[in-house]
Amino acid sequence: MTGAARGLGRAYALRIASLGANVAISDIDLDGAANFGEVLTADSVAGEIEALGAAALALECDLTRPDAVKQLFSAVQHRFGRLDILVNNAGGAIANASSGLGSATSLDDVRLLFDANFTSMVLCSQAAAAIMKDQGSGIIVNTASQTAVSTYPGGNLAAYGAAKAAVLQFTRSLAAELGPFGIRANCIAPGIIMTARVAAQAQARGIGTDDQAAQIPLRRLGMVEDCAGVVEFLVTDLSRYVTGQCISACGGAVLTPN
Repeated sequence: MTGAARGLGRAYALRIASLGANVAISDIDLDGAANFGEVLTADSVAGEIEALGAAALALECDLTRPDAVKQLFSAVQHRFGRLDILVNNAGGAIANASSGLGSATSLDDVRLLFDANFTSMVLCSQAAAAIMKDQGSGIIVNTASQTAVSTYPGGNLAAYGAAKAAVLQFTRSLAAELGPFGIRANCIAPGIIMTARVAAQAQARGIGTDDQAAQIPLRRLGMVEDCAGVVEFLVTDLSRYVTGQCISACGGAVLTPN
């Protein structure tokens, strides 16, 4: 589970642990929850996982670096002996140095967004695929976004959306390639989810506002558990004949085919 120190990644890790799986988590900052006032039920996310009766492994690393990814997956194999599920959650709309508009996003921010959201996913998926091929089974869940399957009003978050659209297309290609090895690959595309980070930055960034909630058919913003349920579906036998698909968890904000 990548990007699992807080928010959606933490929710996914805890949901999967509650199903009985041992969970390895990684993040560039394992203490990231504290940065946005997210309260844990233990001293760490790994501690929360262990409190659910599962074994946990936590590693702090930069997943845009091939050597760090290699070390991560080697550690997972050494600790657990196999890899059944990879959830690529690391990333986000983390570029703040320039506008989110396509005509005004700096090249540095474009590179930052593609590295965090796309490159990290590619490196982790490749490392996981090598292990899963040998096993003859495995599940990969990648994180797209509402911006990958639709367009934000006014064209905001353009480069972020482009990076997430690349994630979606890469996932479909993985599904075609890895299906014969018994490996499924799918995407979840969250809409505006009220994580601690979104709540802390809503006013400054204009994302997660009451006006946006009022425009969603279900008339509310998403909660992390709304997405955790979709991930549970994708990593269990409930979705055993589903691969190469993208499920939007957005309250109806996107009502067109992905």
